[in-house]
Amino acid sequence: MDSDSLYRVQQEDLPKLERLLCKCFALDPLYQELIPDEQVRKRLMPELFDCDLTEFYENCEIFADSPELNGVLVVSDETEPYNLLKYYFTEVQASLRTDGYLIKEDPSLKTFFNFMVGRDYLNSSWTDQLHQERRMHIIYLAVDPQMQHHGIAARLVEEAVCYAEKNGLMISLETHNPKNVDFYRQFGFKVYGILEKHFTLKQYCLVREIQSKPDGQES
Repeated sequence: MDSDSLYRVQQEDLPKLERLLCKCFALDPLYQELIPDEQVRKRLMPELFDCDLTEFYENCEIFADSPELNGVLVVSDETEPYNLLKYYFTEVQASLRTDGYLIKEDPSLKTFFNFMVGRDYLNSSWTDQLHQERRMHIIYLAVDPQMQHHGIAARLVEEAVCYAEKNGLMISLETHNPKNVDFYRQFGFKVYGILEKHFTLKQYCLVREIQSKPDGQES
């Protein structure tokens, strides 16, 4: 994904972005389910997001509304070329670091077990059912709680939608907050399915179908 209006997050921005994600997802239903102990969650989330962002910076595109990072959009564009060996190396490295953090912060292994059982909530494997290579996946959409209701989330989604329409792409994403479903419906997303596996938590899997052909391509 490319954007002329959003700020492309730089490597030196990652610590600030990590703090933003911790604020945004502190009460997220997924993390409350996976890490029910509040103190363990507070210790773990910075380490988990640090690990995620290291992987995403290498393999995905990270945009913000501005250099102040009031809101962030992390996307994986399946049409972009990538180094397969580098991709899997980064992914395995991130997975090993994550497992190490889970065991260190909760030696009882309860949190580690929750992450193993709840892996389908984390790996977006449901998108394999879409059988669509011309697709981009929104991994994170987050806005600083103090900056919400200022149109930042809408601006970030609109930019992704504009890019998808211009390039003939489907967009997929998941949310664990039912209140978010109506927000995404405003942009043409529909519920593809609802995952409820091993937990009472519901994951809403959303897609926005391809709306147009890429520039220069006939129907």
